[in-house]
Amino acid sequence: MLTIRQATLADAPRLLEIYAPYVGETAISFEYAAPSLEEFQRRISSIMQRYPYVVAEENGRVWGYAYASAFKEREAFRMTVETSVYVDAACRQQGIGRQLYIALEEQLHTSGFRSMCACIAYTDDANDPYLPGGSIVFHERLGFHKVAHFHRCGWKFSRWYDIVWMEKLLCED
Repeated sequence: MLTIRQATLADAPRLLEIYAPYVGETAISFEYAAPSLEEFQRRISSIMQRYPYVVAEENGRVWGYAYASAFKEREAFRMTVETSVYVDAACRQQGIGRQLYIALEEQLHTSGFRSMCACIAYTDDANDPYLPGGSIVFHERLGFHKVAHFHRCGWKFSRWYDIVWMEKLLCED
């Protein structure tokens, strides 16, 4: 049975194992090289000081994770977050990302955050070998709406990628 729980620093090696292929094999992450374990642990620790960081675990193995981070560093943006979700390639399309996002959203709402934003790599090329589609539809199904589209702003694998920003309001007021 899949369980969603809070991440710990002890999860860092497995989370990095999940994340590294996104860096090295896809344009989903615009990083060029996966971070070291020490850097990844530093990132997790820094994020967990203020924001939720959750993992999906089954039979003692972590299969995915999601977290919120600062949308912008200025104080005026403190109630808005940027969200990220990563699922092991072996179990994508099985609802794990959805469960992670639902748990993340509940924690954010309970903590008083007002909106969630997602920055998504995009290309018009449906056959792009580095950018599998589906992220925009995934976010739409979770109630996100497209709010911006920036063209040719990410350069990776000797090609340009766009980014699409999507948001979901957690409160109506």
